[in-house]
Amino acid sequence: MTNTHIPVLLQEVLQALSPQDDYTYIDATFGGGGYTEAILNAANCKVIAIDRDPDAEKRAQLFKQKYKDRFQFIQGPFSDIDTLLPKDTLYNGIVFDFGVSSFQLDEANRGFSFRLNGPLDMRMSKDIGLTAADIVNIYSAEELAEIIWFYGEEKKSRIIARAIVEQRKTKPFETTLELAELVRKFVKRHDGLDPATLTFQALRIFVNNELIEIDTVLKKTLAHLSVGGKVVTVTFHALEDRLIKNWIRSDHQELQHSSYALKALFSKPICPSIEEVKNNPRSRSAKLRAVQLIPAKSVRSAS
Repeated sequence: MTNTHIPVLLQEVLQALSPQDDYTYIDATFGGGGYTEAILNAANCKVIAIDRDPDAEKRAQLFKQKYKDRFQFIQGPFSDIDTLLPKDTLYNGIVFDFGVSSFQLDEANRGFSFRLNGPLDMRMSKDIGLTAADIVNIYSAEELAEIIWFYGEEKKSRIIARAIVEQRKTKPFETTLELAELVRKFVKRHDGLDPATLTFQALRIFVNNELIEIDTVLKKTLAHLSVGGKVVTVTFHALEDRLIKNWIRSDHQELQHSSYALKALFSKPICPSIEEVKNNPRSRSAKLRAVQLIPAKSVRSAS
């Protein structure tokens, strides 16, 4: 079984995680299973995969057939990691890929892509309340501008928001291309990005409460990590990366014991190579950070 969607920074993630025989790892954002497959192939270890998207469970069946007891899938949001995983069980590593999966982007009916026409949905799971269409058709211009600016850092957020409100008077937004075409009237292509990129990013993050989900899981992660265990994260925009940096730097981690500390494995984030960006433009903004849970005295002695 070969994964057709090669995940971003795959070799760098493996290098940071360094899978070992008889260890157990968590792939908290299973998606298409690219990281899971690579980890399982790198060592005679186990992987427990988590994903909130019900469609991911269908893909996980192939992994179960191949890897048997070495693989387990749990459907649910990673922010519920404390209830999804068995209590009092520690793991040797946890991997997070905080970007939207290629499967979600490539399926028009999910409504994530501004390149494919589909319903303006963007929900990673159907149990989430409002769709992107609900938001652009209901929220005020002020509320839309705030969402597009804060979550997308789109400089023309106010102009876009006012245009959305004006156009929906004639006809409510229903499809991804309707919204993308509107945004493209006011935003120019920059650095190879489609003009609709930041607006779609903002709506997706807002619809799925992504930043809240990330902040929540980070506060719970270390309780599931064994001493020497690693947390490897891949982010795709500044808001996500800022959360990771603040978490790593914080002096108030909810560690199991005060005698433990986090050690950053790299002095600065790892970014994709020029070749990877050329082969996969979606990787261009990715950043990898990795930390390891170690005894606090090791940090003091090294300083």
